[in-house]
Parts: sequence; C-alpha cells; structure tokens
Amino acid sequence: MLLVLILLAPLAARASSRPLEVHQLLALPQPETRIAALTLDACAGGYDARLIRFLVEERIPATVFATRRWIERNAEGVAMLRSHPELFDIEDHGANHVPAVIGLGRRVFGIAGNADVAHLESEVRDGAAAVAAVTGSAPRWYRGATAEYDAQALQVIVAMGYKVAGFSINADAGATLKREAIAARLDAVKPGDIIIAHMNKPGSDTAEGLASGLRSLLARGFHFVTLREMDVRPALGTRIHSVAS
Repeated sequence: MLLVLILLAPLAARASSRPLEVHQLLALPQPETRIAALTLDACAGGYDARLIRFLVEERIPATVFATRRWIERNAEGVAMLRSHPELFDIEDHGANHVPAVIGLGRRVFGIAGNADVAHLESEVRDGAAAVAAVTGSAPRWYRGATAEYDAQALQVIVAMGYKVAGFSINADAGATLKREAIAARLDAVKPGDIIIAHMNKPGSDTAEGLASGLRSLLARGFHFVTLREMDVRPALGTRIHSVAS
C-alpha cells in the first residue's frame, strides 16, 4: 500500500480540478531488457475476436480491464479469455465505465463522473465483483474509464486496496486510429513500456494495427508480461497520447 501511494504521489500533488492520466513503466530488473506489457480495455460494446485470436496464436499475454457491462454482454469473449488463463489476466475497469473523478457535474471526454465518494466506491467494488464472479479470483488492479483520475479518486481507489494501472504508450486512442497509425505508435515501444489499447470495438482497425505492430516487436526480441508479473514505476517523459474511449 505504501509503495502504491509513493508511486501515485507525483500525480496527486499536481492534480487540481483537472483530472490527469497515470503514466507508468514496468520496473525492469535490467533497464535494457526487452520486456513490455500489453493492456486491453473492454469498456462496453462488443468483443474483438480477431484481436484475441491473434494474441492466442502468437502466445502474447495481456492484462484485460473489463467492466461489468462488458462482461454481462460478451459471454463468448469472457469464455475465450478464461480458456487461456496462461495468457489473459482479467482486472477491474469498473461496473458502468464511470470516470474516476468525484463531484456533481464533473466529466471526462463528455462522460459523467461520480457524484461522491460512495458512488466511486460502488463503481470499483461492483466491477471487481463481476470480475471475481467469472474468474474466481479477486482483481488486484483498477483502471478507471478514460484512464484519467483526480487526486481524491486516486486516494479512494488505493485505500480500497487496488493498484491503479497506468500506461506509457496509447496504441489506438480509444480504438479510433487506423492500422498504420497504430503500428507506428507501437514502433516507438521501448523496454518497460505499458501499452494501452481496446478489445471492445471489433469494427475498428485495432486488431490489424496491433497485429502488425506486435509482430514487429516480437521480431525485435520483445517479450510480453501481464501487470501481475512485475512491479511498475512512475514514467517521466514518455511518449503519451491522451486516451479517448
């Protein structure tokens, strides 16, 4: 708990009324080791079967942040993820994809936040319960909708016992980018990067773009891990693009 608070302290100190992203890198034992983490948000909507099939075929692990809404609507996707526990770790993305900001009228990317602390706690807790119900394991990580947080929300989430999942490379900008742009962003991946992308929009270019970019990273000798496998540290000066989901 203390380590998590230390990791989040720089962000909390800077936070005011404007929510901010949490930027993190893997804490590599050797700085130049070609290890990265792929994280996939399943906000609402559908199931990108092409993307998951590719990851299974290439044996690329990923940490999936799923909302209760997505879990309830995508039994096929949940079953596929659960059939490969060696590859996919399902973590908490909240119950209803509500951004982790607190206060009446507060919004992130046009999405309403939580009216008060109790609503945030319910969003986190109910999302975790949905994950535990389908996996049999309580989630350890939380990523809020839009991946932006205010200082109070961060404190509440950490006090509930969760690690807040940041990132350093936004691969698909909420599944809005074209294949070439996604591949170009992955070309910038360096050792320790945490990639964020989406698996809930099968009509997007995310599957093709990630397939192209991830193949290139494999050819460069990269190895992928889930967030449960390694510690993380704050990222400074990383190549960030805002999340829009």
